[in-house]
Amino acid sequence: MARIQDSFPHIDHFITRRVKEANLPGMAVAITDREKILHAVTCGFSDVGTRRPITQQTLFEIGSIGKSFTSIILLQEKAAGRLELDAPVIQYLPWFQVKSSYDAITVHHLMCHTAGIIRGTDVSPHGLYEVYALRNTKAACPPGRYFHYSDLAYKALGFLLEAVLDQPYHDILRSHILDPLGMTETHAVMTFPTRAKMATGYRYFYDDRPSHRDHPIVPAPWHEYGTADGSPASTAEDMVRYVRMLLNRGRGPGSELLSEEGFTLLTQRSARTAHGVFYGYGIVIEDIDGHLCLSHGGQTLGYSSVMLADMIDGIGVVILFNGPGGALAAYALAYPVLKFLRAALHNQSLPPLPPAVHPAVIANATEYAGIYRMGPHSLTFICDGDRLVLQHGSEPVSLEQRSPDRFYANHPDFALFLFEFQRNSSQEVMELFHGPNWYVREQPELSASDVPEKWKGYTGHYRSHNPWNSNFRIVLRKNTLVLIHPAGDTKVLVPVRKHSFRVGEDEHSPEFLHFDSLINGQAARANLSGCDYYRAFTP
Repeated sequence: MARIQDSFPHIDHFITRRVKEANLPGMAVAITDREKILHAVTCGFSDVGTRRPITQQTLFEIGSIGKSFTSIILLQEKAAGRLELDAPVIQYLPWFQVKSSYDAITVHHLMCHTAGIIRGTDVSPHGLYEVYALRNTKAACPPGRYFHYSDLAYKALGFLLEAVLDQPYHDILRSHILDPLGMTETHAVMTFPTRAKMATGYRYFYDDRPSHRDHPIVPAPWHEYGTADGSPASTAEDMVRYVRMLLNRGRGPGSELLSEEGFTLLTQRSARTAHGVFYGYGIVIEDIDGHLCLSHGGQTLGYSSVMLADMIDGIGVVILFNGPGGALAAYALAYPVLKFLRAALHNQSLPPLPPAVHPAVIANATEYAGIYRMGPHSLTFICDGDRLVLQHGSEPVSLEQRSPDRFYANHPDFALFLFEFQRNSSQEVMELFHGPNWYVREQPELSASDVPEKWKGYTGHYRSHNPWNSNFRIVLRKNTLVLIHPAGDTKVLVPVRKHSFRVGEDEHSPEFLHFDSLINGQAARANLSGCDYYRAFTP
């Protein structure tokens, strides 16, 4: 590995450039092989107000990376003969209950997100009631059949471990994972003493619309957290100790955390995810350029993270930052870093840095240009080189691409929703949605099919005090109700019974939305998979 250090200046430049481009507060990156840390880089601030710098000892919330911690402990307990993965969960948690006409949910089903239960609501400050409240929900499909990511599943697994070992989860995590690996700076759960040592987490000022890098950032809400879906706060240096254990197939510096059999179970391809990769037990398994790689990302309020381990070349990357972006943004940093490391390791020329991110540069802008009409109203989009511009009166408004056929305009008249273009069977762009508004490229008879009158009373803006999922909007598009999350993600609502809808067109989705408390024909409350939201006065 004599030349791997040649990649480090390249990596440092890439990381610092991305932090600046994305307007992130700060970031810590660490790189390891199977034996030792190879390189570390930090940039930015753990507290923007005081300008306190990020260091390799700065604590960050690592979120769902902690699911693999929980899975390893469960596999340790299996090896010790204290639990069986194929046993029903109620064998260890008698109060665990889900409405179901299918076979019993097992420990295995929870570990690989195939139990058919909801993702989770964070309706309570601690997960105990949330798991108990599963009895008010219904399993959407037979266990083991479909992958549906569930934080709630891992919260249940934490309470199961507490029942089996008769200890609190933080003590279990400390004795089974953190102490054996020498992760002395890691806090098993987040309490107020932990907060005093952490980087401040930041989010964008607005919580009710798609984000934009020009939006100001503010400190994110913070609360104590102690459940097994992702409670630790850790440092970049401690996290590469954990990655080294994975690279060594379960072996720590002084002891074996998992046997070869246990590690094989951890990394088995238990379920295929919606992204086309595989999920094992708290770990993502994918092939990257022919190399087996293990990974997991994390996203909490104000923090994002990822760990990525190349099991063939024996190198791993940890990225932690205290700002908006989420696990996908962390992955988008980790993949190029791994590519640089591999090139250097194999004595190849270093790949060029990925081009600077310019979301307003749209390669196929001509496909969207044109006039879109909604009755007497119209929107005109023109191409300006490789830019797509909305002519808003005398003011040109540049659009930024967020995903295929979906764009954001950073203008107060359009800021609440993405522009979503729709294609016909010939892949020609023919329609446009912006929130509830439906435009077409040629003048049609804008007569959407009849919808039940009561559906019009469901539309509107709904809010909750839930800091994780604070609000959403319900709009009518043609003859369909649609749920729009603040970031712009949309889900079709499929009616299942009076006032109730399945969230999404996937018939196996366990997520449901129910409206009630109708006042003058308008719903005052909406319950999303067990969490109540209330009609807001804002649009």
